[in-house]
Amino acid sequence: MSTETRATTVNRGEILKRFIVTLVCLIFFEVLTLILEVATLFQYGYLLAAKKRSEPLRRACNALSLYGYRIMRYATLNDNRRPFPFAEFPGDEDCEPPAKQVQFR
Repeated sequence: MSTETRATTVNRGEILKRFIVTLVCLIFFEVLTLILEVATLFQYGYLLAAKKRSEPLRRACNALSLYGYRIMRYATLNDNRRPFPFAEFPGDEDCEPPAKQVQFR
């Protein structure tokens, strides 16, 4: 594994702009985390009460998880695509499909 550090050719103004966008995205990430925590608790409550999962909530959480992943890749300088609200929100076609059957072992 290479631990080489590369110098950048962009100016400090561009770095500062990306830093500000990253800060905004990290605020969205914190809100997203809270939403996913509440949705998870609701999904388990629904599962306990109805003995089935909420498919619409499961699909929404799948998209939100991908959105969180994209935010973290952008914030950690591993991706250049700006996440929502600076680009389009990930759709169902962007997400990995959820497991057909969830197992409890």
